[in-house]
Amino acid sequence: MKPHLLGWPIAFTVVLLGCGHRPEQYLAPDEVTDFAALYGSNCAACHGLDGRSGGARPLNDSLFLELIGKDRLREVIAKGVPHTAMPPFADKEGGTLTDRQVAILADGMGSRWSHAGEPAGTVLPAYSADLGDRKRGEIVFQEYCARCHGASGAGGPNGSVVDPAFLALTSDQSLRTTVIAGRIDRAAPDWRGNIPGRVMTAEEIGDVVAWLSAHRVTANIVAKGATNQP
Repeated sequence: MKPHLLGWPIAFTVVLLGCGHRPEQYLAPDEVTDFAALYGSNCAACHGLDGRSGGARPLNDSLFLELIGKDRLREVIAKGVPHTAMPPFADKEGGTLTDRQVAILADGMGSRWSHAGEPAGTVLPAYSADLGDRKRGEIVFQEYCARCHGASGAGGPNGSVVDPAFLALTSDQSLRTTVIAGRIDRAAPDWRGNIPGRVMTAEEIGDVVAWLSAHRVTANIVAKGATNQP
């Protein structure tokens, strides 16, 4: 028998063994369309695996999703929030996601975490609005917020809301969003629940946000005037 034939049965066996295994599947990053995969790799680190219990605002919050609306949510995912910890994710803005992937994230959050009829029993305030009067805002803060955050806002049972480091990373819109939608992950009430039976008016919301914003250390910080940022 010739020497080269001795190796033939072994090589053939190896080939046969390999035939029973499917080749490993690979998708290019811009081809990923699974919501769970996109959310897990882009959002979970800040907003939590299930949209809650992360360092950033919970996204698994029907009231917040109703407040921001799908179009604005897409915009925020795509463009981020300048001068805050929220980066842009759209590839055209310097991120890595296609327009389709941004839409999948926004649509997926809405289909999974929003509920029809939210909010019930009252009209939802506008998502964005100009700042109100900060002097009136101090009075509003004492009435609605001091119980949890202290008379000066510098600390109570639920911590400071005038800390310079916090305000440097928080836009005026983010402050407004929190006043309206609260933080369900931290038991912070929405605009209806600070005082039982007394709902904050649109004017009061704008005024208290103006008072909070006035505590920024750098007066001309971009976030101070960025009332259209999330």
